[in-house]
Amino acid sequence: MRFIKKNYGWMIVAILATLPMLVVFNLLNIDFTNGLSITFEDADGQSTIDMLYHVTGEFAIRWMTAVLTCTPFFILFGVTNLFVRQAMGVATAVWSFLHFIFFIQAEGFSETFTQVNYIAGFVATLILIPLFLTSNRKSMKRLKSNWKKLQSLAYAAIILSLLHVAILEKTWLIYTVVVGLGFMIRIPIIKKQIMAYRASRRAKSV
Repeated sequence: MRFIKKNYGWMIVAILATLPMLVVFNLLNIDFTNGLSITFEDADGQSTIDMLYHVTGEFAIRWMTAVLTCTPFFILFGVTNLFVRQAMGVATAVWSFLHFIFFIQAEGFSETFTQVNYIAGFVATLILIPLFLTSNRKSMKRLKSNWKKLQSLAYAAIILSLLHVAILEKTWLIYTVVVGLGFMIRIPIIKKQIMAYRASRRAKSV
């Protein structure tokens, strides 16, 4: 019970990130008849690989946006949890990796380098690899101050991801607005005013 009370935040994130994957992997069909063959089928036996790589991409950008709202959320409300943020980062990476795998399955790896949006998505996925591998407490202790510097690469990943979806003409605007507002709140003068206001409200309530 104590463990749950201490870690309920990242446990909720893990559940929210995992549940949609159960639906995805329920469509997995592995066939060894003529060697290893992996396909994805719906109830009617029709291929859903295109749908799957679009869905996984949507979840990847959602989780990435959620990660970048953690700092603005702290500035606005004074609530933060590093391990919840790490769990969100892991969810972002896993969904991004799945998205890339399904893309390769649907289009082929060589297609990655044929369009600017594909290249942007590919580079964003590469950036997420070291972030994913170091999203744990051992890496934090080992890397010390360099850990934050490494994790700051997430900003490059989100910019490339937004470019990726913007060129595809998907629902990129809402993510751009959320991320843009987050960056505005981070501006030192705005951040200082918000935190000063929050401190004054807290002092008055005491």
